[in-house]
Amino acid sequence: MKIEAITQTTLRHYERTAEQFFAGTIDHDVSQNIAALLEAIEAPAPYRLLDLGCGPGRDLKTFKTMGHEPIGIDGSAKFVEMARGYSGCEVWQQDFVELDLPAAFFDGVYANASLFHVPSAALPKVLRDLHASLKTGGVLFSSNPRGDNSEGWNGPRYGSYYDYETWLRYLTEAGFAEVQHYYRPSGLPREQQPWLASVWRCVRQRTEAST
Repeated sequence: MKIEAITQTTLRHYERTAEQFFAGTIDHDVSQNIAALLEAIEAPAPYRLLDLGCGPGRDLKTFKTMGHEPIGIDGSAKFVEMARGYSGCEVWQQDFVELDLPAAFFDGVYANASLFHVPSAALPKVLRDLHASLKTGGVLFSSNPRGDNSEGWNGPRYGSYYDYETWLRYLTEAGFAEVQHYYRPSGLPREQQPWLASVWRCVRQRTEAST
């Protein structure tokens, strides 16, 4: 199956279940993840943030309430509509594998439970696109279900499940340097921590001065 067909099949699932998804996730506590992103940004606040896979807008609203300047992005038209209404923020409809983002625009990208839906064959380009959208020194946060580097269908949704070493390789090759990583929920034995969260800084090669 082609990459676009895979992502569109996953998005159709979210279109069908948007209301149930909102009800089931609205009260999730992701304050640890939000803090991990914001604390790593070294620019002066308020921050210009991209919420990648913003869903119905829960975290967009949080960022806006905190005084930042968030923009959401989601491939589901239903989620885009819901997020605009719930958060009052600007929200763009784009498939992750066909991102069209302004260059060096964002202080931070927040990808909470979203990048794992990208097939591994498309992941390097997606990460390069996100890297290009960040200001030098900007920060990418991601949280994905950890696994053994397998990928495939979980019902109507496609997922890629990486261990830390593989995720590190993908991000490093895309031009990011690690700030930190941790497993969630906090305070539990590792086997009860299904989520791998990580924070990365956008670094760029220094070009030689022209003579």
